[in-house]
This record gives sequence, structure tokens and C-alpha cells, in this order.
Amino acid sequence: MSQKFVADVGGTNIRVARVTETGVTDIKKYMCNDFASIDLAISQYFAEMPEYQFTEGCIGIACPVLGDQVVMTNHSWAFSQNALCSQLKLDSLFVINDFTAVAHSLPVLSDSQVVQIGDGTAKAGGNIAVFGPGTGLGVEHITMTSTGWQTLDGEGGHVDFSPVDETDVVVWRHLQKSFGRASAEEVMSGRGLHNIYTALAQDAGKEATFAEPAQITEAALAGTCDISAATLTQFCRIMGSFAGNLALNMATTGGIFIGGGIANRFPEFIQNSDFRARFEAKGQMKHYVKDIPTYLIAEPDHGLLGAAAYLQQHTAS
Repeated sequence: MSQKFVADVGGTNIRVARVTETGVTDIKKYMCNDFASIDLAISQYFAEMPEYQFTEGCIGIACPVLGDQVVMTNHSWAFSQNALCSQLKLDSLFVINDFTAVAHSLPVLSDSQVVQIGDGTAKAGGNIAVFGPGTGLGVEHITMTSTGWQTLDGEGGHVDFSPVDETDVVVWRHLQKSFGRASAEEVMSGRGLHNIYTALAQDAGKEATFAEPAQITEAALAGTCDISAATLTQFCRIMGSFAGNLALNMATTGGIFIGGGIANRFPEFIQNSDFRARFEAKGQMKHYVKDIPTYLIAEPDHGLLGAAAYLQQHTAS
């Protein structure tokens, strides 16, 4: 039987699923580093599903997709879309930015698949933005057109990081000294958490003992490390300011969504943080953003669901 598949490819892992009429199923996750190339990873999935013949697919991938040649930003994989389609023996293949896929999931997510942070009410058909701290930082906008939802691609995760308070300045100075530039991705990602932690530890004259972002998060949530707690607190503040900027950029009356693999590990911490306060702290434009809702995506398969929605929209069968 002819089948469609979707894949969600990040800098760390690749998740592959079979598309059904109601969503996705048979989800499997692989570590990218276990495969020399993307075709080998997807072929592994096909081999584990011998009862199906896959003929169409959509891949959401964490890098710009500007032409046939795709080169990942935070991983070594690079490939030709046409060659990959041929290697996998497909009739058609769509390769899109991973946050294009995430954006397409937003209109199909139910209330049970998101957690609202603070106040605000979404307007039906209003512009929407999504950003997601993970291995990197993805950003996407989606707007309603006469033919349905249309994504607006970009690389918003690589914009400049703009300090808002004195602690932000400490982090900004550390990034400038270490990398020669402070970008949003260097504070809102896994390594961004570590960058904030290192900056705050150095500023406090303490040793930065944790090497992994997960260690920082765990210590912050457990209350066993003051620097880790301050790191997670500042991480949420920075996310709030960034989300507010997205709201101003695109009049996102349909809401701002947080995806990625990091923020949904501590939803209660975000709820109790200064995220929403920083989101609304836009001076004379506070009134412009205060009614715009902000959400944390709680559905772990939203990238796959979005790729499936994109695939269904762009194929006739």
C-alpha cells in the first residue's frame, strides 16, 4: 500500500513517522550521529516498516532551505533534495525548514496540546509566530491568506541579542568576548543556557561546574544551585522579551507559541517566571501586546504534525 512519511530533523535527532488521515503514527526516533547521511537514517525507518511502500514524504529540517542543496546548520548532514528523492525511491519529496513545519501545526493544535502563559485572547485568523529553543533557535511566522495559511520563512534565531536589564548586559558582554557577536540563538538554545550559566558564574566569581544544559536545568528545578536557578530565571526573561519583539514585528493577534525541545521541560517554572512580564514590558507599546496570548506547545509531536499538514496541503492524494 502506498504511504506518506514525515520526518522532523534537528541537530541532535531525527524523528520519522507514517502519515494517516488523522495525523501521524509509528513514530521512531534516531540519533543523527548514528548515521553518516540522512538517506541512511530514513532508509532505516523504511526497513523497520517493511509492510508499507513509502512514495511521498515531507522533511522538516533545522536549517535554511533555499534550493536543491540542503546544508544543516548544527549538524554535518548535507544533501541534494532531488538526489535524496531518487535514493529513497519516492514519487515526490518536500523539504522544508523545521519551523515551517512547526508553524503549520499551530492551526491544528487543540487546547489540550498547548499551555497558555498569562493572559490574552487569540483572534481567529490573526497572525501567529512561533519560536523554539532547542539545539538551535527556530523562528517562524504564519499568516492567513485567501488560499489558507501561508508561512513566512526567515532565520529569526540569528538576530542580535538585545540586553534589557543589567543581568542581560552581563550575558551580552560574555557573548561578545567569547564569540565577537551576541545572537539570540546563543542565549535561547541548549548552549545558550550554558552560555548564560557561564556568564553569571564568572560575574559572581564562582566556578562554572556544570558542562551540560540538562545539569543546569535539573539543579535549578531542584533548588540545589543558585547560579543555575538564576540562569533559568534569566532564560525565561530573555524568552519573554524575544516573544514580545515577535509580537510587535508581525501584530501576532493569533498568539505567540513556544516550541522546541527545552522549554516544555519546565512549564511550571515558566508560568511562575517573569516571562509574561517581560513580554508585556514594551513601554508605550505595552497596550499593543498585552492582549496577545502566549502559549507553550505541550504536544511533543508538533513538528511531525506540521510536516504532515504541509504534505497533505501540497499533494493531491
